[in-house]
Amino acid sequence: MERRIARARPMKTEKSQEKLFYRLDEVSRLAQIEPKVIERWEKEFPFLHAGQAGSGQKIFRQKDVDVILRLKELLLKDGLTLAGAKRKIEEEFGGKRAEPVHPDHLKKVLYDVREQLQGIASSLEKRSRKL
Repeated sequence: MERRIARARPMKTEKSQEKLFYRLDEVSRLAQIEPKVIERWEKEFPFLHAGQAGSGQKIFRQKDVDVILRLKELLLKDGLTLAGAKRKIEEEFGGKRAEPVHPDHLKKVLYDVREQLQGIASSLEKRSRKL
């Protein structure tokens, strides 16, 4: 009996339906895998990395969801070992893990972006007054 793997990829035709992030419970439900298994995989596979929302909940990008679904398929359907699945995922997804960014550096970058945006808004406001 062949198992079907659910795909979390939303329809591409409707931009409004695409999700940027999925909570751990959503990923668990989509993949039909216990949250503890997903957390174990996150520790085992360095390219799989959940972010954290302000509320402290784990959040996953679409790429992470795709990797989780593929891991499930490789491990359960294809019968690969963890090492075999890891190699296959690295081949398919280019398994580089993003380096964590220090929160202070991230704050500085965000403040710089905000200042730039405020400058642009001010410039546009001045132009609209001249018209």
